[in-house]
Amino acid sequence: MCCTALRNLLQGLSFSAKYYSKHNPPQTVCPFSKIGPKKCHILGCSKSTCTHRTAPPGSILPCRFFSCKEGKKVLSQRKQNTSKVTSDLLPKSLLKSEQKKWNNISPIYKAMTKRIKEKLEELHNMYTLNSRSPRIRFGENVYFEENGCIFIAKADDGEGNAKILFSVEDLGFSDAFIQRIRISPDQRYMAISLKSENSEEATCTIMKLGDLPVVEKVIPSVFSFEWAANDVLYYTAQKNLKCQNVFMTTFTYQKRTKLVYTEQDARFFVDLYCTKDRRFLTINSNSKTTSEVWLVDCRHPFESPALVQARTTGLIYHIEHRKDQLYILTTYGEPAEYKAILTDNYIHRINLDAYLASSGKENWQLVYALERKTKLVDFEMFSDDCIMFLKNAGHLYLNVISFVSHSVQSIKLPTWACEFELESHPEHTTSTCYFQLSSPVHPPKRFAYSFKENNLIEQAVQEVPIITNCHTTRLLAKSKDETLVPITVFHNKNSKELHRRPLLVHVYGAYGIDLNMSFKEEKLMLIEEGWILAYCHVRGGGEQGLSWHRDGCQHKKLKGLHDLRACITLLHQVGFSQPKHTALAAASAGGVLAGALCNTDPALLRAVVLQAPFVDVLNTMMKTHLPLTIEEQEEWGNPLEDEKCMKYIKSYCPYQNIKPQCYPSVFITAYENDERVPLTGILQYVQKLRKAALDHASRTSKKGNWIPNIILDVQANGSHCDSSWEHSLNE
Repeated sequence: MCCTALRNLLQGLSFSAKYYSKHNPPQTVCPFSKIGPKKCHILGCSKSTCTHRTAPPGSILPCRFFSCKEGKKVLSQRKQNTSKVTSDLLPKSLLKSEQKKWNNISPIYKAMTKRIKEKLEELHNMYTLNSRSPRIRFGENVYFEENGCIFIAKADDGEGNAKILFSVEDLGFSDAFIQRIRISPDQRYMAISLKSENSEEATCTIMKLGDLPVVEKVIPSVFSFEWAANDVLYYTAQKNLKCQNVFMTTFTYQKRTKLVYTEQDARFFVDLYCTKDRRFLTINSNSKTTSEVWLVDCRHPFESPALVQARTTGLIYHIEHRKDQLYILTTYGEPAEYKAILTDNYIHRINLDAYLASSGKENWQLVYALERKTKLVDFEMFSDDCIMFLKNAGHLYLNVISFVSHSVQSIKLPTWACEFELESHPEHTTSTCYFQLSSPVHPPKRFAYSFKENNLIEQAVQEVPIITNCHTTRLLAKSKDETLVPITVFHNKNSKELHRRPLLVHVYGAYGIDLNMSFKEEKLMLIEEGWILAYCHVRGGGEQGLSWHRDGCQHKKLKGLHDLRACITLLHQVGFSQPKHTALAAASAGGVLAGALCNTDPALLRAVVLQAPFVDVLNTMMKTHLPLTIEEQEEWGNPLEDEKCMKYIKSYCPYQNIKPQCYPSVFITAYENDERVPLTGILQYVQKLRKAALDHASRTSKKGNWIPNIILDVQANGSHCDSSWEHSLNE
């Protein structure tokens, strides 16, 4: 894929911003591993048929948040917030108090929990366990990972004769899962990253393959890595949730490690990607609004990286290569949405530096531009074609650009589909592109696009039952400023009196990230039990392109709140449930809009479910000692230097606007080891919210006055919105 990354942190991290779903136990049993099914994995390789990619800048990860780790304070002319907790005693006492409350209240739900758990396990066994892990086709060999074991098989022999290369436990990482795999071009080496659920940082282990694979090198705190040549690996080092240094290391002859690039701007994050044809390794330095790419020629991996286009504020671009020409996916020009660009010259005719010197943005030629309000979900380059995976008004499309006929073919995908997932990434010379489609209530279904036949093929083999009793509806809600906001609704076709049915509304609305609409067993369970599911694609998210994000961030964040209010109001007006049967679910930055709506319109909801929510925007953005605060200013603004920004954030910040009133019930899950959303802020939010609800109840004292349940479950395991199937099931 030509689009490299801003963030490759665990929620999303392909350009399509997701991982493979919770992982499956092996079809071939691994005798060396006792590890249970782990969560999502990223598979990829050099010069192979499977890889996972990163999200483009301007499409920031949903969970890129603030670390709880203390650091050096950066002094400001503005006085630091006086409510800043200076002692660990308060957080510890609050945590202990909340844990005691949770231990007292959780037994009440024991019977319900048992029933739900049994149902979810049944659905998990029916759907998820029947799917297989992604395969890496590499010449005559196929590599795959199952249950913590790496297997190799001959492509023509079938996987029944697969051989185990090694297991995670063999490497001494019994509590870790495999996050990423890269295989060297000559298949002599395999680099894998291993990560535990309780840590943000991964360890890269390089294995020398053979009859008895051995550990060649172990590199701690690595984020991304790619092979530039048979024995030359480039990697980025991660520290305090930042990646700003790129290293090169070699494994034969003169073994050495060398620093090749350092990013000086704290707003920028660095990662690596190899072009589809393996000609170039790209060093991508990205902020949330701006990017810069350096090229390493894989034919000359020891030469210094060459700059493609110096960073220009607001300009985002990504690089792909085909037949000696660079193709650039960029926001250059108007409108500021993605466009495919071709450079003038041919690289083989001049050296790389001279080529890049004559290929500045003033010489870029437009190949294709997206339509207005269209989201580019994914992009894949082939020898004679490229495929764009697009989203428009909630519908998914394929646009196939032919470099031979200079034509564009647009294919609308099934109306029920909400998510793309490229299956096994084909070599750039292949004639077929395989991918999967899914929705929250439809398990992944396999499709293929044939370049030779110019058509879409639905794969005949169905390993799991097809959901037939679920209806998908798409609505448009008119927001406060007359903007139409898309809503996707799912409900059981057999449900009667929909206005009496319980409704679960989902929202996110930040970083240009779409709502996660991949298949989940719990969503299907709710549909089967008569629930209505609604997904509100509000501004601040990315469902309608980069402008949709820009129209809902910084000083426009309130537009997302207006959108959410309009969506829920419309759902009730057209007969989907009513306020007393409506719940709202959000995670991470989605907690900003969900928490704000609880303050402004609590009567619209009966319950709210929040996972690792960001609910104290103002205090967090005032703490510049947190490692990600500076780069987050492009999303929320800088209240330390801008008085208007501080007042604006204060106007919608959930924590700042709690007041005595009748709130909906609230259930929050938080994680002790969460480095992105400080636990202290959540603890204080719960205390303040609970006090406000009790104050309101004591003032009104009406007969039958309803006091909401406000429950916090602080989990010792797991990290920010990132847990195994077992932990998700328990939650």
